[in-house]
Amino acid sequence: MVTRLRITLIHITACCGDMSDSSLQKIPGWLLLMGALSAIGPLAIDLYLPAFPFIAEGLSTSQGNVERTLAVYLFGLALAQLLYGPLADRYGRRKPILFGLVLFTVASVGCTLTDDIEHLTLWRFVQAFGGAAGMVIPRAVIRDKLETRDASKAMSLLILILGVMPILGPLFGGYLLPYTGWRGIFGLMALTGFGLLAASWLRMTESLPPENRNPLNIKAISRNYWGLVCDRHFIFYALSGSFGAAGLFTYISGAPRVLMDVYGIGTDFFGVLFGANAAALIFMSQYSARLLNRHSPDKLLARSQTVALVVTATGAVLTLLGLLNLTLFMICLLGFMACQGFVFPNSAAMALARQGHRLGVASALMGTLQMVFGTLAGLAISGWQSDSALPMTALLTVCAFLSWLFGRIAFSKA
Repeated sequence: MVTRLRITLIHITACCGDMSDSSLQKIPGWLLLMGALSAIGPLAIDLYLPAFPFIAEGLSTSQGNVERTLAVYLFGLALAQLLYGPLADRYGRRKPILFGLVLFTVASVGCTLTDDIEHLTLWRFVQAFGGAAGMVIPRAVIRDKLETRDASKAMSLLILILGVMPILGPLFGGYLLPYTGWRGIFGLMALTGFGLLAASWLRMTESLPPENRNPLNIKAISRNYWGLVCDRHFIFYALSGSFGAAGLFTYISGAPRVLMDVYGIGTDFFGVLFGANAAALIFMSQYSARLLNRHSPDKLLARSQTVALVVTATGAVLTLLGLLNLTLFMICLLGFMACQGFVFPNSAAMALARQGHRLGVASALMGTLQMVFGTLAGLAISGWQSDSALPMTALLTVCAFLSWLFGRIAFSKA
Protein backbone atom coordinates (compact mmCIF):
# COMPACT_ATOMS: atom_id res chain seq x y z
CA MET A 1 0.00 0.00 0.00
CA VAL A 2 2.85 2.40 0.82
CA THR A 3 4.47 1.55 -2.50
CA ARG A 4 1.23 2.31 -4.34
CA LEU A 5 0.97 5.71 -2.68
CA ARG A 6 4.60 6.47 -3.49
CA ILE A 7 4.04 5.59 -7.16
CA THR A 8 0.92 7.77 -7.20
CA LEU A 9 2.80 10.77 -5.83
CA ILE A 10 5.61 10.29 -8.35
CA HIS A 11 3.00 10.21 -11.11
CA ILE A 12 1.48 13.46 -9.85
CA THR A 13 4.87 15.12 -10.06
CA ALA A 14 5.44 13.80 -13.58
CA CYS A 15 2.09 15.10 -14.76
CA CYS A 16 2.66 18.48 -13.19
CA GLY A 17 5.91 18.75 -15.07
CA ASP A 18 4.00 18.66 -18.36
CA MET A 19 1.94 21.75 -17.62
CA SER A 20 2.85 24.93 -19.38
CA ASP A 21 1.95 27.41 -16.67
CA SER A 22 4.94 28.25 -14.49
CA SER A 23 2.84 27.93 -11.35
CA LEU A 24 2.30 24.26 -12.20
CA GLN A 25 5.93 23.25 -12.77
CA LYS A 26 5.77 21.62 -9.36
CA ILE A 27 2.81 20.54 -7.28
CA PRO A 28 1.40 23.75 -5.79
CA GLY A 29 0.37 23.48 -2.17
CA TRP A 30 -2.99 25.05 -2.88
CA LEU A 31 -3.76 22.39 -5.51
CA LEU A 32 -2.88 19.56 -3.13
CA LEU A 33 -5.23 21.08 -0.56
CA MET A 34 -7.98 21.43 -3.16
CA GLY A 35 -7.53 17.76 -4.06
CA ALA A 36 -7.81 16.74 -0.42
CA LEU A 37 -10.92 18.88 0.03
CA SER A 38 -12.47 17.35 -3.10
CA ALA A 39 -11.91 13.91 -1.58
CA ILE A 40 -13.95 14.57 1.56
CA GLY A 41 -17.30 13.99 -0.15
CA PRO A 42 -16.30 10.75 -1.93
CA LEU A 43 -14.58 9.56 1.26
CA ALA A 44 -18.00 9.37 2.88
CA ILE A 45 -19.13 7.20 -0.04
CA ASP A 46 -16.25 4.80 -0.58
CA LEU A 47 -15.11 4.09 2.95
CA TYR A 48 -18.33 2.47 4.15
CA LEU A 49 -19.25 0.44 1.06
CA PRO A 50 -17.84 -2.87 2.41
CA ALA A 51 -19.77 -2.30 5.64
CA PHE A 52 -23.27 -2.40 4.09
CA PRO A 53 -24.09 -5.94 5.32
CA PHE A 54 -22.68 -5.20 8.78
CA ILE A 55 -24.63 -1.95 9.13
CA ALA A 56 -27.81 -3.77 8.11
CA GLU A 57 -27.16 -6.44 10.74
CA GLY A 58 -26.12 -3.96 13.44
CA LEU A 59 -29.16 -1.74 12.97
CA SER A 60 -31.58 -4.65 12.32
CA THR A 61 -32.61 -3.42 8.90
CA SER A 62 -32.38 -4.50 5.26
CA GLN A 63 -29.40 -3.91 3.00
CA GLY A 64 -31.73 -2.00 0.68
CA ASN A 65 -32.33 0.53 3.47
CA VAL A 66 -28.58 0.86 3.98
CA GLU A 67 -28.11 1.39 0.24
CA ARG A 68 -30.67 4.18 0.41
CA THR A 69 -28.46 6.05 2.89
CA LEU A 70 -26.07 6.42 -0.04
CA ALA A 71 -28.85 7.77 -2.27
CA VAL A 72 -29.86 10.21 0.49
CA TYR A 73 -26.25 11.32 0.80
CA LEU A 74 -26.05 11.98 -2.94
CA PHE A 75 -29.34 13.90 -2.83
CA GLY A 76 -28.00 16.03 0.03
CA LEU A 77 -24.88 16.77 -1.98
CA ALA A 78 -27.06 17.91 -4.88
CA LEU A 79 -29.14 20.31 -2.78
CA ALA A 80 -26.27 21.71 -0.75
CA GLN A 81 -24.14 22.61 -3.75
CA LEU A 82 -26.83 25.02 -4.93
CA LEU A 83 -26.36 26.88 -1.64
CA TYR A 84 -22.57 26.86 -1.59
CA GLY A 85 -22.32 28.35 -5.09
CA PRO A 86 -23.90 31.72 -4.21
CA LEU A 87 -22.15 31.73 -0.83
CA ALA A 88 -18.78 31.20 -2.53
CA ASP A 89 -19.45 34.05 -4.97
CA ARG A 90 -20.50 36.38 -2.16
CA TYR A 91 -18.22 35.55 0.79
CA GLY A 92 -15.30 34.04 -1.07
CA ARG A 93 -13.97 30.50 -1.07
CA ARG A 94 -12.46 30.17 2.42
CA LYS A 95 -15.40 30.79 4.78
CA PRO A 96 -17.84 28.37 3.10
CA ILE A 97 -15.28 25.54 3.08
CA LEU A 98 -14.59 26.00 6.79
CA PHE A 99 -18.30 25.93 7.58
CA GLY A 100 -18.78 22.79 5.47
CA LEU A 101 -15.93 20.95 7.20
CA VAL A 102 -17.35 21.73 10.65
CA LEU A 103 -20.74 20.38 9.54
CA PHE A 104 -19.18 17.27 8.01
CA THR A 105 -17.20 16.49 11.15
CA VAL A 106 -20.17 16.89 13.50
CA ALA A 107 -22.41 14.78 11.27
CA SER A 108 -19.77 12.04 11.07
CA VAL A 109 -19.77 11.84 14.86
CA GLY A 110 -23.56 11.58 14.73
CA CYS A 111 -23.32 8.65 12.29
CA THR A 112 -20.88 6.96 14.64
CA LEU A 113 -23.24 7.15 17.62
CA THR A 114 -26.58 6.36 15.94
CA ASP A 115 -28.67 3.35 17.00
CA ASP A 116 -31.20 3.05 14.16
CA ILE A 117 -31.37 3.38 10.39
CA GLU A 118 -33.61 6.47 10.54
CA HIS A 119 -31.04 8.51 12.46
CA LEU A 120 -28.21 7.17 10.32
CA THR A 121 -30.10 8.36 7.23
CA LEU A 122 -30.66 11.78 8.82
CA TRP A 123 -27.01 12.21 9.81
CA ARG A 124 -25.91 11.12 6.34
CA PHE A 125 -28.06 13.91 4.90
CA VAL A 126 -26.41 16.44 7.23
CA GLN A 127 -23.00 14.97 6.42
CA ALA A 128 -23.72 15.57 2.73
CA PHE A 129 -24.41 19.25 3.42
CA GLY A 130 -20.92 19.48 4.88
CA GLY A 131 -19.16 17.41 2.22
CA ALA A 132 -20.78 19.44 -0.58
CA ALA A 133 -18.45 22.35 0.16
CA GLY A 134 -15.55 20.21 -1.03
CA MET A 135 -17.38 19.52 -4.29
CA VAL A 136 -17.97 23.19 -5.17
CA ILE A 137 -15.13 25.28 -3.78
CA PRO A 138 -12.05 23.52 -5.25
CA ARG A 139 -13.34 23.77 -8.84
CA ALA A 140 -14.04 27.47 -8.35
CA VAL A 141 -10.57 28.05 -6.87
CA ILE A 142 -8.95 26.33 -9.86
CA ARG A 143 -10.84 28.54 -12.31
CA ASP A 144 -9.94 31.58 -10.17
CA LYS A 145 -6.29 30.81 -10.71
CA LEU A 146 -6.03 29.11 -14.13
CA GLU A 147 -7.22 29.39 -17.73
CA THR A 148 -9.19 26.66 -19.55
CA ARG A 149 -6.43 24.32 -20.76
CA ASP A 150 -4.42 24.43 -17.53
CA ALA A 151 -7.66 24.21 -15.55
CA SER A 152 -8.45 20.97 -17.37
CA LYS A 153 -5.01 19.66 -16.42
CA ALA A 154 -5.45 20.75 -12.82
CA MET A 155 -8.83 19.05 -12.68
CA SER A 156 -7.16 15.90 -13.96
CA LEU A 157 -4.84 16.17 -10.99
CA LEU A 158 -7.85 16.58 -8.72
CA ILE A 159 -9.19 13.33 -10.11
CA LEU A 160 -5.86 11.65 -9.39
CA ILE A 161 -5.81 12.83 -5.77
CA LEU A 162 -9.53 12.14 -5.52
CA GLY A 163 -8.89 8.65 -6.83
CA VAL A 164 -6.75 7.74 -3.85
CA MET A 165 -9.99 7.53 -1.85
CA PRO A 166 -11.70 4.93 -4.07
CA ILE A 167 -8.47 2.89 -4.00
CA LEU A 168 -7.79 3.11 -0.28
CA GLY A 169 -11.33 3.76 1.00
CA PRO A 170 -12.84 0.28 0.50
CA LEU A 171 -9.50 -1.31 1.43
CA PHE A 172 -9.34 0.59 4.72
CA GLY A 173 -13.04 -0.01 5.28
CA GLY A 174 -12.63 -3.75 4.75
CA TYR A 175 -9.58 -3.90 7.02
CA LEU A 176 -11.13 -1.76 9.76
CA LEU A 177 -14.36 -3.73 9.99
CA PRO A 178 -12.98 -6.69 12.02
CA TYR A 179 -11.34 -4.34 14.54
CA THR A 180 -13.62 -1.34 14.91
CA GLY A 181 -16.90 -2.42 13.35
CA TRP A 182 -18.82 -0.12 11.03
CA ARG A 183 -18.91 2.64 13.66
CA GLY A 184 -15.14 2.97 13.48
CA ILE A 185 -15.45 3.78 9.78
CA PHE A 186 -17.60 6.82 10.53
CA GLY A 187 -15.16 7.71 13.32
CA LEU A 188 -12.39 7.82 10.72
CA MET A 189 -14.53 10.16 8.61
CA ALA A 190 -14.86 12.48 11.61
CA LEU A 191 -11.10 12.51 12.17
CA THR A 192 -10.47 13.22 8.49
CA GLY A 193 -12.95 16.09 8.51
CA PHE A 194 -11.28 17.60 11.57
CA GLY A 195 -7.82 17.27 10.01
CA LEU A 196 -8.91 19.02 6.82
CA LEU A 197 -10.61 21.71 8.86
CA ALA A 198 -7.32 22.42 10.66
CA ALA A 199 -5.36 22.40 7.39
CA SER A 200 -7.80 24.76 5.68
CA TRP A 201 -7.85 27.13 8.65
CA LEU A 202 -4.06 27.34 8.65
CA ARG A 203 -3.16 27.13 4.95
CA MET A 204 -6.02 28.18 2.69
CA THR A 205 -5.96 31.74 1.36
CA GLU A 206 -8.79 33.60 -0.35
CA SER A 207 -8.68 33.40 -4.17
CA LEU A 208 -11.73 35.52 -5.04
CA PRO A 209 -10.94 39.26 -5.28
CA PRO A 210 -13.44 41.56 -3.51
CA GLU A 211 -14.33 43.30 -6.77
CA ASN A 212 -15.49 39.97 -8.28
CA ARG A 213 -17.97 39.17 -5.53
CA ASN A 214 -21.67 39.01 -6.33
CA PRO A 215 -24.55 40.21 -4.14
CA LEU A 216 -26.36 37.58 -2.09
CA ASN A 217 -30.02 38.10 -2.86
CA ILE A 218 -32.73 36.00 -4.42
CA LYS A 219 -32.95 38.10 -7.57
CA ALA A 220 -29.21 37.93 -8.31
CA ILE A 221 -28.99 34.23 -7.47
CA SER A 222 -32.01 33.39 -9.64
CA ARG A 223 -30.61 35.47 -12.50
CA ASN A 224 -27.28 33.67 -12.36
CA TYR A 225 -28.78 30.19 -12.23
CA TRP A 226 -31.31 30.93 -14.96
CA GLY A 227 -28.55 32.39 -17.10
CA LEU A 228 -26.60 29.14 -16.73
CA VAL A 229 -29.60 27.00 -17.63
CA CYS A 230 -30.08 29.09 -20.79
CA ASP A 231 -26.37 29.01 -21.65
CA ARG A 232 -26.23 26.14 -24.15
CA HIS A 233 -22.45 25.92 -24.04
CA PHE A 234 -22.53 25.41 -20.28
CA ILE A 235 -25.62 23.25 -19.89
CA PHE A 236 -24.85 20.65 -22.53
CA TYR A 237 -21.25 20.16 -21.42
CA ALA A 238 -22.48 19.96 -17.82
CA LEU A 239 -25.14 17.38 -18.74
CA SER A 240 -22.56 15.40 -20.69
CA GLY A 241 -20.37 15.12 -17.61
CA SER A 242 -23.36 14.59 -15.32
CA PHE A 243 -24.49 11.43 -17.07
CA GLY A 244 -20.92 10.17 -16.86
CA ALA A 245 -21.18 10.82 -13.12
CA ALA A 246 -24.52 8.99 -13.05
CA GLY A 247 -22.73 5.98 -14.51
CA LEU A 248 -20.05 6.29 -11.85
CA PHE A 249 -22.65 6.31 -9.06
CA THR A 250 -24.42 3.38 -10.69
CA TYR A 251 -21.16 1.52 -10.30
CA ILE A 252 -20.60 2.74 -6.74
CA SER A 253 -24.12 1.83 -5.61
CA GLY A 254 -24.34 -1.48 -7.43
CA ALA A 255 -20.80 -2.86 -7.11
CA PRO A 256 -21.12 -4.18 -3.53
CA ARG A 257 -24.19 -6.27 -4.39
CA VAL A 258 -22.96 -7.53 -7.77
CA LEU A 259 -19.42 -8.35 -6.73
CA MET A 260 -20.20 -9.77 -3.27
CA ASP A 261 -23.65 -11.33 -3.79
CA VAL A 262 -23.72 -12.28 -7.48
CA TYR A 263 -20.05 -13.26 -7.88
CA GLY A 264 -19.34 -14.19 -4.24
CA ILE A 265 -16.39 -11.84 -3.67
CA GLY A 266 -15.24 -11.36 -0.05
CA THR A 267 -14.93 -7.91 1.56
CA ASP A 268 -11.13 -7.85 1.31
CA PHE A 269 -11.04 -8.80 -2.37
CA PHE A 270 -13.91 -6.42 -3.05
CA GLY A 271 -11.65 -3.56 -1.99
CA VAL A 272 -8.97 -4.75 -4.41
CA LEU A 273 -11.37 -4.91 -7.37
CA PHE A 274 -12.97 -1.60 -6.44
CA GLY A 275 -9.52 -0.05 -6.24
CA ALA A 276 -8.56 -1.46 -9.65
CA ASN A 277 -11.44 0.43 -11.26
CA ALA A 278 -10.48 3.60 -9.40
CA ALA A 279 -6.91 3.13 -10.63
CA ALA A 280 -8.20 3.01 -14.23
CA LEU A 281 -9.98 6.33 -13.65
CA ILE A 282 -6.84 7.86 -12.12
CA PHE A 283 -4.42 6.65 -14.77
CA MET A 284 -6.51 7.78 -17.70
CA SER A 285 -7.24 11.17 -16.15
CA GLN A 286 -3.49 11.76 -16.03
CA TYR A 287 -3.06 10.46 -19.55
CA SER A 288 -5.76 12.96 -20.56
CA ALA A 289 -3.71 15.75 -18.97
CA ARG A 290 -0.69 14.75 -21.06
CA LEU A 291 -2.71 14.50 -24.28
CA LEU A 292 -4.02 18.04 -23.76
CA ASN A 293 -0.61 19.27 -24.90
CA ARG A 294 -1.50 17.99 -28.40
CA HIS A 295 -5.28 17.62 -28.52
CA SER A 296 -8.26 19.80 -27.62
CA PRO A 297 -10.53 18.91 -24.65
CA ASP A 298 -13.43 18.48 -27.11
CA LYS A 299 -11.60 15.83 -29.12
CA LEU A 300 -10.62 13.80 -26.04
CA LEU A 301 -14.14 14.06 -24.66
CA ALA A 302 -15.79 12.87 -27.89
CA ARG A 303 -13.59 9.81 -28.35
CA SER A 304 -13.83 8.68 -24.71
CA GLN A 305 -17.64 8.93 -24.72
CA THR A 306 -17.86 6.77 -27.83
CA VAL A 307 -15.63 4.10 -26.31
CA ALA A 308 -17.63 4.16 -23.06
CA LEU A 309 -20.86 3.57 -24.96
CA VAL A 310 -19.42 0.65 -26.93
CA VAL A 311 -17.96 -1.00 -23.81
CA THR A 312 -21.10 -0.71 -21.67
CA ALA A 313 -23.44 -1.80 -24.49
CA THR A 314 -21.26 -4.88 -25.01
CA GLY A 315 -21.50 -5.68 -21.30
CA ALA A 316 -25.30 -5.36 -21.35
CA VAL A 317 -25.61 -7.66 -24.38
CA LEU A 318 -23.34 -10.27 -22.77
CA THR A 319 -25.46 -10.13 -19.62
CA LEU A 320 -28.66 -10.72 -21.57
CA LEU A 321 -27.03 -13.68 -23.33
CA GLY A 322 -25.90 -15.15 -20.01
CA LEU A 323 -22.23 -14.91 -21.00
CA LEU A 324 -21.04 -12.27 -18.55
CA ASN A 325 -18.66 -13.82 -16.01
CA LEU A 326 -16.59 -11.98 -13.40
CA THR A 327 -13.65 -11.43 -15.76
CA LEU A 328 -15.79 -9.92 -18.53
CA PHE A 329 -17.71 -7.86 -15.99
CA MET A 330 -14.46 -6.38 -14.68
CA ILE A 331 -13.26 -5.64 -18.22
CA CYS A 332 -16.52 -3.77 -18.84
CA LEU A 333 -16.13 -1.78 -15.62
CA LEU A 334 -12.46 -1.02 -16.23
CA GLY A 335 -13.24 0.25 -19.73
CA PHE A 336 -16.07 2.48 -18.52
CA MET A 337 -14.05 3.90 -15.63
CA ALA A 338 -11.02 4.53 -17.85
CA CYS A 339 -13.20 6.59 -20.20
CA GLN A 340 -14.49 8.68 -17.30
CA GLY A 341 -10.90 9.72 -16.67
CA PHE A 342 -11.26 11.70 -19.90
CA VAL A 343 -14.92 12.70 -19.51
CA PHE A 344 -14.84 14.32 -16.06
CA PRO A 345 -11.97 16.83 -16.35
CA ASN A 346 -12.62 17.83 -19.96
CA SER A 347 -16.39 18.26 -19.67
CA ALA A 348 -15.92 20.29 -16.46
CA ALA A 349 -13.25 22.54 -17.94
CA MET A 350 -15.32 23.20 -21.07
CA ALA A 351 -18.49 23.87 -19.06
CA LEU A 352 -16.72 26.44 -16.86
CA ALA A 353 -14.66 28.00 -19.67
CA ARG A 354 -16.90 31.05 -20.17
CA GLN A 355 -18.20 31.47 -16.60
CA GLY A 356 -15.52 33.65 -15.01
CA HIS A 357 -18.11 36.12 -13.66
CA ARG A 358 -20.15 33.41 -11.86
CA LEU A 359 -17.79 30.50 -11.24
CA GLY A 360 -19.24 29.66 -7.84
CA VAL A 361 -22.80 29.13 -9.05
CA ALA A 362 -21.58 27.47 -12.27
CA SER A 363 -19.52 24.97 -10.28
CA ALA A 364 -22.46 24.46 -7.92
CA LEU A 365 -25.00 23.83 -10.66
CA MET A 366 -22.65 21.46 -12.46
CA GLY A 367 -22.07 19.53 -9.24
CA THR A 368 -25.79 19.52 -8.45
CA LEU A 369 -26.63 18.05 -11.84
CA GLN A 370 -24.04 15.32 -11.25
CA MET A 371 -25.48 14.50 -7.83
CA VAL A 372 -29.12 14.61 -9.00
CA PHE A 373 -28.50 12.13 -11.79
CA GLY A 374 -26.21 10.14 -9.52
CA THR A 375 -28.98 9.93 -6.93
CA LEU A 376 -31.53 8.81 -9.53
CA ALA A 377 -29.10 6.17 -10.78
CA GLY A 378 -28.44 5.00 -7.21
CA LEU A 379 -32.16 4.74 -6.46
CA ALA A 380 -32.77 2.90 -9.72
CA ILE A 381 -30.14 0.25 -9.07
CA SER A 382 -31.11 -0.18 -5.40
CA GLY A 383 -34.74 -0.70 -6.45
CA TRP A 384 -33.98 -3.08 -9.35
CA GLN A 385 -33.45 -6.40 -7.59
CA SER A 386 -31.88 -9.18 -9.65
CA ASP A 387 -29.66 -12.21 -9.20
CA SER A 388 -27.52 -11.10 -12.16
CA ALA A 389 -25.48 -8.05 -13.18
CA LEU A 390 -28.19 -6.86 -15.58
CA PRO A 391 -29.37 -3.84 -13.54
CA MET A 392 -25.83 -2.51 -13.41
CA THR A 393 -24.80 -3.15 -17.02
CA ALA A 394 -28.11 -1.87 -18.39
CA LEU A 395 -28.00 1.36 -16.36
CA LEU A 396 -24.35 1.92 -17.25
CA THR A 397 -25.31 1.66 -20.92
CA VAL A 398 -28.13 4.20 -20.53
CA CYS A 399 -25.80 6.63 -18.74
CA ALA A 400 -23.05 6.19 -21.34
CA PHE A 401 -25.52 6.81 -24.16
CA LEU A 402 -26.93 10.00 -22.60
CA SER A 403 -23.41 11.27 -21.86
CA TRP A 404 -22.48 10.62 -25.51
CA LEU A 405 -25.68 12.28 -26.77
CA PHE A 406 -25.30 15.50 -24.77
CA GLY A 407 -21.63 15.58 -25.68
CA ARG A 408 -22.53 15.61 -29.37
CA ILE A 409 -25.06 18.40 -28.79
CA ALA A 410 -22.45 20.40 -26.85
CA PHE A 411 -19.95 20.08 -29.70
CA SER A 412 -22.52 21.42 -32.17
CA LYS A 413 -23.28 24.42 -29.92
CA ALA A 414 -19.66 25.29 -29.11
